[in-house]
Amino acid sequence: MSNEIVDITIIGGGPTGLFASFYAGMREMSVKIIDSLPQLGGQLIELYPDKYIYDVGGFPKILAKDLVANLVTQAHYSKPEIHLGETALSATRDGDHFILQTDKGVHLTRTILLTAGIGAFQPRKIGLAEEVEFEGKTLHYGIKDLSLFKDKDVLVCGGGDSAVDWALMLEDIASNVSLVHRRERFTAHETSVNQLMSSKVNVLTSRAVKSIAGEDGIVKEVVIAQKDGSEEALHVDHVIVNYGNISSLGAIKEWGLEMDRNSVIVNSRMETNIEGIYAAGDVTSYDGKVKLIAVGLGEAPTAVNHAKAFIDPKARLQPLHSTSVFN
Repeated sequence: MSNEIVDITIIGGGPTGLFASFYAGMREMSVKIIDSLPQLGGQLIELYPDKYIYDVGGFPKILAKDLVANLVTQAHYSKPEIHLGETALSATRDGDHFILQTDKGVHLTRTILLTAGIGAFQPRKIGLAEEVEFEGKTLHYGIKDLSLFKDKDVLVCGGGDSAVDWALMLEDIASNVSLVHRRERFTAHETSVNQLMSSKVNVLTSRAVKSIAGEDGIVKEVVIAQKDGSEEALHVDHVIVNYGNISSLGAIKEWGLEMDRNSVIVNSRMETNIEGIYAAGDVTSYDGKVKLIAVGLGEAPTAVNHAKAFIDPKARLQPLHSTSVFN
Protein backbone atom coordinates (compact mmCIF):
# COMPACT_ATOMS: atom_id res chain seq x y z
CA MET A 1 0.00 0.00 0.00
CA SER A 2 1.54 3.28 -1.14
CA ASN A 3 1.82 6.31 1.20
CA GLU A 4 1.77 8.62 -1.81
CA ILE A 5 -0.97 11.25 -1.63
CA VAL A 6 -3.35 10.81 -4.57
CA ASP A 7 -5.59 13.55 -5.92
CA ILE A 8 -8.86 11.67 -5.56
CA THR A 9 -9.93 8.42 -3.90
CA ILE A 10 -13.16 6.96 -5.21
CA ILE A 11 -15.04 4.84 -2.70
CA GLY A 12 -17.23 2.51 -4.75
CA GLY A 13 -16.38 0.60 -7.92
CA GLY A 14 -19.79 0.55 -9.58
CA PRO A 15 -20.68 2.35 -12.84
CA THR A 16 -20.50 5.87 -11.37
CA GLY A 17 -17.16 5.24 -9.68
CA LEU A 18 -15.68 3.66 -12.79
CA PHE A 19 -16.72 6.56 -15.02
CA ALA A 20 -15.42 9.01 -12.41
CA SER A 21 -12.04 7.25 -12.59
CA PHE A 22 -11.93 7.76 -16.35
CA TYR A 23 -12.95 11.39 -16.09
CA ALA A 24 -10.40 12.10 -13.36
CA GLY A 25 -7.79 10.78 -15.77
CA MET A 26 -9.06 13.26 -18.33
CA ARG A 27 -8.35 15.98 -15.77
CA GLU A 28 -4.86 14.52 -15.18
CA MET A 29 -5.63 13.57 -11.59
CA SER A 30 -4.09 10.61 -9.79
CA VAL A 31 -6.78 8.12 -8.80
CA LYS A 32 -7.41 5.37 -6.29
CA ILE A 33 -10.52 3.15 -6.21
CA ILE A 34 -11.61 1.32 -3.06
CA ASP A 35 -14.50 -1.16 -3.01
CA SER A 36 -15.67 -3.67 -0.41
CA LEU A 37 -16.71 -6.18 -3.08
CA PRO A 38 -14.16 -8.62 -4.55
CA GLN A 39 -14.67 -7.30 -8.09
CA LEU A 40 -15.48 -4.05 -9.85
CA GLY A 41 -19.00 -3.39 -11.11
CA GLY A 42 -21.09 -3.07 -7.94
CA GLN A 43 -24.58 -4.54 -7.91
CA LEU A 44 -24.55 -5.03 -11.68
CA ILE A 45 -21.91 -7.74 -11.39
CA GLU A 46 -22.77 -8.99 -7.92
CA LEU A 47 -26.48 -9.56 -8.60
CA TYR A 48 -27.43 -8.93 -12.24
CA PRO A 49 -24.58 -9.69 -14.68
CA ASP A 50 -26.95 -11.24 -17.25
CA LYS A 51 -29.69 -8.62 -16.88
CA TYR A 52 -30.24 -6.10 -19.65
CA ILE A 53 -29.72 -2.41 -18.83
CA TYR A 54 -31.91 0.02 -20.78
CA ASP A 55 -31.29 3.47 -19.29
CA VAL A 56 -27.79 4.30 -20.57
CA GLY A 57 -27.60 6.65 -23.55
CA GLY A 58 -26.31 5.09 -26.76
CA PHE A 59 -27.28 1.54 -25.75
CA PRO A 60 -30.88 0.51 -26.59
CA LYS A 61 -30.05 -2.40 -24.29
CA ILE A 62 -26.82 -3.88 -22.99
CA LEU A 63 -26.07 -6.75 -20.64
CA ALA A 64 -24.92 -5.53 -17.24
CA LYS A 65 -21.68 -7.51 -17.47
CA ASP A 66 -20.89 -6.00 -20.88
CA LEU A 67 -21.57 -2.47 -19.63
CA VAL A 68 -19.27 -3.08 -16.67
CA ALA A 69 -16.55 -4.53 -18.91
CA ASN A 70 -16.65 -1.37 -21.03
CA LEU A 71 -16.61 0.87 -17.97
CA VAL A 72 -13.67 -1.01 -16.44
CA THR A 73 -11.68 -0.62 -19.66
CA GLN A 74 -12.55 3.08 -19.70
CA ALA A 75 -11.71 3.52 -16.00
CA HIS A 76 -8.15 2.34 -16.57
CA TYR A 77 -7.46 5.47 -18.64
CA SER A 78 -6.45 7.15 -15.36
CA LYS A 79 -4.22 4.20 -14.36
CA PRO A 80 -6.01 3.94 -11.01
CA GLU A 81 -4.65 2.10 -8.01
CA ILE A 82 -7.43 -0.40 -7.24
CA HIS A 83 -8.15 -1.94 -3.83
CA LEU A 84 -10.92 -4.58 -3.76
CA GLY A 85 -12.38 -6.37 -0.78
CA GLU A 86 -11.54 -3.34 1.35
CA THR A 87 -13.96 -1.27 3.44
CA ALA A 88 -13.59 2.43 4.24
CA LEU A 89 -13.87 3.16 7.95
CA SER A 90 -12.93 6.79 8.67
CA ALA A 91 -11.65 9.96 7.00
CA THR A 92 -9.72 12.59 8.93
CA ARG A 93 -8.44 15.89 7.55
CA ASP A 94 -4.67 16.39 7.98
CA GLY A 95 -3.60 19.68 6.41
CA ASP A 96 -4.09 19.54 2.65
CA HIS A 97 -5.21 15.90 2.55
CA PHE A 98 -7.31 13.23 4.23
CA ILE A 99 -6.10 10.20 6.14
CA LEU A 100 -8.50 7.50 4.96
CA GLN A 101 -8.56 4.48 7.24
CA THR A 102 -9.87 1.16 5.92
CA ASP A 103 -10.09 -2.30 7.39
CA LYS A 104 -6.81 -3.10 5.64
CA GLY A 105 -4.70 0.03 6.11
CA VAL A 106 -4.33 3.76 5.54
CA HIS A 107 -4.63 5.80 2.34
CA LEU A 108 -3.69 9.46 1.83
CA THR A 109 -5.81 11.51 -0.53
CA ARG A 110 -6.48 15.16 -1.32
CA THR A 111 -10.16 14.60 -2.05
CA ILE A 112 -12.70 11.81 -1.65
CA LEU A 113 -15.53 10.90 -4.00
CA LEU A 114 -18.26 8.67 -2.57
CA THR A 115 -19.88 6.53 -5.26
CA ALA A 116 -20.94 3.73 -2.92
CA GLY A 117 -24.43 3.28 -4.39
CA ILE A 118 -26.70 1.88 -1.72
CA GLY A 119 -23.69 0.75 0.30
CA ALA A 120 -23.25 -2.79 1.55
CA PHE A 121 -26.40 -4.73 0.74
CA GLN A 122 -28.25 -7.89 1.65
CA PRO A 123 -31.25 -9.11 -0.36
CA ARG A 124 -34.68 -8.93 1.23
CA LYS A 125 -35.99 -12.45 1.70
CA ILE A 126 -39.46 -13.96 1.55
CA GLY A 127 -39.36 -14.56 5.27
CA LEU A 128 -40.10 -18.29 5.37
CA ALA A 129 -38.33 -20.66 7.74
CA GLU A 130 -37.73 -23.17 4.93
CA GLU A 131 -36.18 -20.54 2.65
CA VAL A 132 -32.62 -21.22 3.78
CA GLU A 133 -32.87 -24.87 2.70
CA PHE A 134 -33.07 -23.88 -0.97
CA GLU A 135 -30.83 -20.80 -1.05
CA GLY A 136 -27.96 -21.04 -3.50
CA LYS A 137 -29.43 -24.10 -5.17
CA THR A 138 -32.89 -23.46 -6.58
CA LEU A 139 -33.82 -20.26 -4.72
CA HIS A 140 -31.97 -17.19 -5.97
CA TYR A 141 -31.71 -13.49 -5.04
CA GLY A 142 -29.70 -12.67 -8.16
CA ILE A 143 -28.90 -14.38 -11.44
CA LYS A 144 -25.44 -14.92 -12.84
CA ASP A 145 -26.20 -17.58 -15.45
CA LEU A 146 -29.44 -17.54 -17.43
CA SER A 147 -28.75 -20.98 -18.89
CA LEU A 148 -29.50 -22.45 -15.45
CA PHE A 149 -33.20 -21.87 -16.15
CA LYS A 150 -33.38 -23.35 -19.64
CA ASP A 151 -36.53 -25.47 -20.04
CA LYS A 152 -37.40 -25.06 -16.34
CA ASP A 153 -40.51 -23.86 -14.54
CA VAL A 154 -39.55 -20.59 -12.87
CA LEU A 155 -41.33 -18.39 -10.34
CA VAL A 156 -40.21 -14.76 -10.05
CA CYS A 157 -41.22 -12.87 -6.89
CA GLY A 158 -41.47 -9.07 -6.91
CA GLY A 159 -43.00 -6.11 -8.69
CA GLY A 160 -40.09 -3.77 -9.38
CA ASP A 161 -37.99 -3.24 -12.50
CA SER A 162 -35.60 -6.11 -11.83
CA ALA A 163 -38.34 -8.67 -11.17
CA VAL A 164 -40.26 -7.67 -14.30
CA ASP A 165 -37.08 -7.59 -16.41
CA TRP A 166 -36.09 -11.07 -15.21
CA ALA A 167 -39.51 -12.48 -16.01
CA LEU A 168 -39.37 -11.05 -19.53
CA MET A 169 -35.81 -12.24 -20.14
CA LEU A 170 -36.71 -15.76 -19.01
CA GLU A 171 -39.84 -15.92 -21.17
CA ASP A 172 -38.02 -17.51 -24.11
CA ILE A 173 -35.53 -19.50 -22.00
CA ALA A 174 -37.65 -21.25 -19.37
CA SER A 175 -40.49 -23.65 -20.09
CA ASN A 176 -42.89 -21.58 -18.00
CA VAL A 177 -42.47 -18.31 -16.12
CA SER A 178 -44.79 -17.04 -13.41
CA LEU A 179 -44.45 -13.74 -11.60
CA VAL A 180 -46.09 -13.22 -8.21
CA HIS A 181 -46.48 -9.75 -6.73
CA ARG A 182 -47.97 -8.87 -3.37
CA ARG A 183 -49.77 -5.81 -4.73
CA GLU A 184 -52.06 -5.08 -7.66
CA ARG A 185 -49.89 -2.29 -9.05
CA PHE A 186 -46.26 -2.63 -10.12
CA THR A 187 -43.44 -0.21 -9.33
CA ALA A 188 -41.57 -1.12 -12.54
CA HIS A 189 -41.47 1.24 -15.52
CA GLU A 190 -44.78 1.49 -17.38
CA THR A 191 -43.27 0.24 -20.65
CA SER A 192 -41.95 -2.89 -18.95
CA VAL A 193 -45.25 -3.56 -17.21
CA ASN A 194 -47.16 -3.21 -20.48
CA GLN A 195 -44.73 -5.62 -22.13
CA LEU A 196 -45.19 -8.03 -19.22
CA MET A 197 -48.96 -7.97 -19.53
CA SER A 198 -48.80 -8.85 -23.23
CA SER A 199 -46.20 -11.61 -22.71
CA LYS A 200 -46.57 -15.32 -22.03
CA VAL A 201 -45.61 -14.79 -18.36
CA ASN A 202 -48.26 -15.96 -15.90
CA VAL A 203 -48.82 -12.78 -13.83
CA LEU A 204 -50.21 -13.33 -10.33
CA THR A 205 -50.95 -10.08 -8.48
CA SER A 206 -52.30 -9.48 -4.97
CA ARG A 207 -50.74 -12.77 -3.93
CA ALA A 208 -47.86 -13.85 -1.72
CA VAL A 209 -45.70 -16.94 -1.34
CA LYS A 210 -47.00 -18.95 1.63
CA SER A 211 -44.73 -21.96 1.52
CA ILE A 212 -41.98 -23.69 -0.46
CA ALA A 213 -41.64 -27.46 -0.58
CA GLY A 214 -38.99 -29.79 -1.94
CA GLU A 215 -36.05 -31.89 -0.81
CA ASP A 216 -32.26 -31.75 -0.82
CA GLY A 217 -32.34 -28.07 -1.76
CA ILE A 218 -34.45 -28.72 -4.85
CA VAL A 219 -37.73 -26.79 -5.02
CA LYS A 220 -40.71 -28.84 -6.16
CA GLU A 221 -43.76 -26.79 -5.25
CA VAL A 222 -44.66 -23.27 -4.11
CA VAL A 223 -47.99 -22.42 -2.53
CA ILE A 224 -49.36 -18.97 -3.40
CA ALA A 225 -51.99 -17.36 -1.16
CA GLN A 226 -54.50 -14.68 -2.14
CA LYS A 227 -55.75 -12.00 0.21
CA ASP A 228 -59.06 -13.83 0.70
CA GLY A 229 -57.16 -16.84 2.03
CA SER A 230 -57.55 -19.06 -1.01
CA GLU A 231 -54.44 -20.91 -2.15
CA GLU A 232 -52.98 -22.45 -5.28
CA ALA A 233 -49.98 -24.73 -5.70
CA LEU A 234 -47.47 -24.23 -8.51
CA HIS A 235 -44.96 -26.75 -9.78
CA VAL A 236 -41.67 -24.88 -9.73
CA ASP A 237 -38.05 -25.82 -10.46
CA HIS A 238 -36.53 -22.45 -9.48
CA VAL A 239 -37.61 -19.42 -7.44
CA ILE A 240 -36.11 -15.97 -8.06
CA VAL A 241 -36.74 -13.46 -5.27
CA ASN A 242 -36.40 -9.77 -6.03
CA TYR A 243 -37.81 -7.74 -3.15
CA GLY A 244 -34.95 -5.25 -3.20
CA ASN A 245 -32.07 -4.99 -0.76
CA ILE A 246 -31.43 -3.99 2.83
CA SER A 247 -28.53 -1.59 2.57
CA SER A 248 -26.23 0.44 4.77
CA LEU A 249 -23.30 2.80 4.27
CA GLY A 250 -21.72 1.34 7.38
CA ALA A 251 -18.97 3.43 8.98
CA ILE A 252 -19.37 6.21 6.38
CA LYS A 253 -22.54 7.25 8.22
CA GLU A 254 -20.33 8.22 11.18
CA TRP A 255 -18.16 10.68 9.23
CA GLY A 256 -20.34 13.68 10.08
CA LEU A 257 -21.85 13.89 6.60
CA GLU A 258 -25.28 15.47 6.26
CA MET A 259 -27.57 12.54 5.54
CA ASP A 260 -31.04 11.88 4.23
CA ARG A 261 -31.68 8.42 5.68
CA ASN A 262 -29.14 6.21 3.85
CA SER A 263 -28.13 8.85 1.29
CA VAL A 264 -25.58 11.67 1.39
CA ILE A 265 -26.90 15.18 0.80
CA VAL A 266 -25.01 17.13 -1.87
CA ASN A 267 -25.36 20.48 -3.62
CA SER A 268 -25.27 21.18 -7.37
CA ARG A 269 -21.46 20.79 -7.32
CA MET A 270 -21.80 17.30 -5.82
CA GLU A 271 -20.15 18.69 -2.67
CA THR A 272 -21.06 17.26 0.71
CA ASN A 273 -21.04 19.39 3.86
CA ILE A 274 -17.41 18.32 4.46
CA GLU A 275 -14.97 20.31 2.35
CA GLY A 276 -13.04 18.06 -0.02
CA ILE A 277 -15.55 15.20 0.10
CA TYR A 278 -17.87 14.77 -2.88
CA ALA A 279 -20.54 12.20 -3.77
CA ALA A 280 -22.22 11.01 -6.97
CA GLY A 281 -24.63 8.31 -8.09
CA ASP A 282 -27.25 6.47 -6.07
CA VAL A 283 -25.56 7.37 -2.78
CA THR A 284 -26.59 11.02 -3.19
CA SER A 285 -29.69 12.95 -2.24
CA TYR A 286 -30.87 16.37 -3.43
CA ASP A 287 -34.17 17.92 -4.46
CA GLY A 288 -35.41 16.19 -7.60
CA LYS A 289 -32.86 13.36 -7.48
CA VAL A 290 -33.53 10.46 -9.90
CA LYS A 291 -31.66 7.23 -9.24
CA LEU A 292 -30.58 5.91 -12.63
CA ILE A 293 -27.20 4.75 -13.92
CA ALA A 294 -27.37 7.49 -16.55
CA VAL A 295 -27.78 10.14 -13.84
CA GLY A 296 -24.76 8.86 -11.92
CA LEU A 297 -22.66 8.94 -15.08
CA GLY A 298 -23.58 12.61 -15.45
CA GLU A 299 -22.92 13.49 -11.81
CA ALA A 300 -19.43 11.95 -11.84
CA PRO A 301 -17.80 14.60 -14.11
CA THR A 302 -19.45 17.38 -12.08
CA ALA A 303 -17.91 15.99 -8.89
CA VAL A 304 -14.51 15.40 -10.49
CA ASN A 305 -14.34 18.89 -12.04
CA HIS A 306 -15.08 20.57 -8.72
CA ALA A 307 -12.60 18.29 -6.92
CA LYS A 308 -9.99 19.35 -9.48
CA ALA A 309 -10.75 23.02 -8.85
CA PHE A 310 -10.60 22.43 -5.09
CA ILE A 311 -7.09 20.96 -5.40
CA ASP A 312 -5.93 23.53 -7.93
CA PRO A 313 -7.95 26.79 -7.86
CA LYS A 314 -6.21 27.86 -11.08
CA ALA A 315 -7.53 24.84 -12.98
CA ARG A 316 -10.38 25.30 -15.43
CA LEU A 317 -13.71 24.18 -14.02
CA GLN A 318 -14.99 23.47 -17.53
CA PRO A 319 -12.30 21.41 -19.29
CA LEU A 320 -11.80 20.74 -22.98
CA HIS A 321 -14.17 18.18 -24.52
CA SER A 322 -12.89 14.61 -24.81
CA THR A 323 -12.94 14.95 -28.59
CA SER A 324 -10.22 17.59 -28.22
CA VAL A 325 -8.15 15.35 -25.92
CA PHE A 326 -8.21 12.28 -28.15
CA ASN A 327 -7.83 14.02 -31.51
